[in-house]
Amino acid sequence: MSRIGRKEVLIPSGVQVASEGNLLKVKGPKGELAQSFPDEINVQLESGKSVLFGIKTETKSSKALHGLSRSLCFNMMEGVTKGFSKSLEIQGVGFRAKIEGKNLVLALGFTHSVEYPIPAGIKIDVEEQVRMKISGVDKQLVGQVAAEIRRFLPPEPYKGKGIRYAGEHVKKKAGKTVA
Repeated sequence: MSRIGRKEVLIPSGVQVASEGNLLKVKGPKGELAQSFPDEINVQLESGKSVLFGIKTETKSSKALHGLSRSLCFNMMEGVTKGFSKSLEIQGVGFRAKIEGKNLVLALGFTHSVEYPIPAGIKIDVEEQVRMKISGVDKQLVGQVAAEIRRFLPPEPYKGKGIRYAGEHVKKKAGKTVA
């Protein structure tokens, strides 16, 4: 059994949890999430105060899924109560971001502007045209959106221009030298 999988997930106050077979639905003040778990995993609600996960068969894959299932459930509880966020910074002369309708429009030095459709359940706040905060209740979706936006222009190692996570350190290289 997984050590993480054996821990119970406490249900915070103000959160409603419903289990239908291997489908777990969590509803809280920030929103609601649903997650389907594999057949090898047992999902048990303990008198509305906690969620426990068990293994039906002791195989290597089910042991790995045991810890994963518990972590996914914990992230669901965190998401519907506190939410998740990631911050991105844009560095470069003339590089900027803005929101137009349901799209994030990025000017990244290309001949055209890059438009990114904002998925449902995600909120993007643009501050000072060079900082964005991506927030939502689904941890995986927030991280995926941040990675997709960063992929448009990752930071380059010579001048550091591009889109980076807030606080990310970009190791710089020396340019060509004239000898």
